[in-house]
Amino acid sequence: MQLVLCKAYGRRVTLTKSSQFMEYMKLHHISLCQDMEALSTDKEYTTEELLEIADLQGRINQTWELLSVATDIMNSSNERYINE
Repeated sequence: MQLVLCKAYGRRVTLTKSSQFMEYMKLHHISLCQDMEALSTDKEYTTEELLEIADLQGRINQTWELLSVATDIMNSSNERYINE
């Protein structure tokens, strides 16, 4: 399955597999951030829960770092789209 984006001026653009993976990672990052935002700031957490929160923050940071590096690589190689 190829993911196709419609751009202005009727141009059809197909994402590369790398770009599809990056779009997935962006959605995953949003999901992790929403999970973090859903946590109550009024609640007192147990040590185990605090470790889980720290793990969630670590996953958010790691996902953002991977996205940042992948974006830099793809921008330098112009690999984001297959123009049709």
